[in-house]
Amino acid sequence: MIAPEWLWIPITIGAAAAQTARNAAQRHLTPILGTLGATLVRFLYGLPFALLWLWLVAFAGGFSVPNPNAAFVWWIVVSSVTQIGATALLLRVMAERNFALGTAYAKTEIIQVALFALVFLGDPLTPGVLAAVVSSTVGVLLLAPIDRQRPLRTLISGWTARPALMGLLCGALFGIAAVGYRGAALALEHTPYLMAAACTLAAAQMLQTVLLGGWLLARNTAVVVRVAREWRKSLFAGLMGATASGCWFTAMAIEPAAHVRTLGLVEILFSYAISQRLFRERLTRGEIAGMTLLLVGLVIVTLRR
Repeated sequence: MIAPEWLWIPITIGAAAAQTARNAAQRHLTPILGTLGATLVRFLYGLPFALLWLWLVAFAGGFSVPNPNAAFVWWIVVSSVTQIGATALLLRVMAERNFALGTAYAKTEIIQVALFALVFLGDPLTPGVLAAVVSSTVGVLLLAPIDRQRPLRTLISGWTARPALMGLLCGALFGIAAVGYRGAALALEHTPYLMAAACTLAAAQMLQTVLLGGWLLARNTAVVVRVAREWRKSLFAGLMGATASGCWFTAMAIEPAAHVRTLGLVEILFSYAISQRLFRERLTRGEIAGMTLLLVGLVIVTLRR
């Protein structure tokens, strides 16, 4: 089962849209469940939908569920653990006094994805893709709310600060997770991309539910109880989380992770454009330059030049 070469584009855009909806749902749950509780919702309530998707793919496509091999298990463990670690570190970064600087440096994930994919999976890093990755990353950094008047100077002068270093590590962990999920799908050789992505999704959601849920049960049972009580509100967040992850994994089973994660930045562009339209704020020169660079990067990676 070979995917059309353009199919990863709408799937990636769908992933970005579902992720936006999931983030919004989690924000509503955070005051009730706390940060870790809202994070558990993403995995626990997403697991049934992930398993349902696996069954639908197998039933509708007539595919058999492949036996997991050592490489698949390795990538699933690495990706699941690093994604949880990255999420926890991002929350820690946001708790820092200069959280904006740390969050901005976390956005270097795309560059790190490209490098990790080249090293660990041998995904090609062509001059065009490199230009798209760099252009998009600089664009996102310019849009980050660090210093509206001197964003680049703030980034350069503050890269050795504690929040910046934590942000870089956070981006690295997210980058490893993204590359690992593609590695897991590719490890299921001779498996149709839809089935490989569905297996990756189900395995990751199951492991992350066990790891984070088990940790919370041991450390703070009350959080797990609250998560169980709020099941009605949590189902939508779980559905959107599973949908976003399923789309990400499917796109990365077709296309290199750097391409997928770069195009996924369209989420930032859409969100920024909508907020500007709603609040009628005037764009600074830096923000205009950032949106332009981001758009250039998205066009390049979409055309794969």
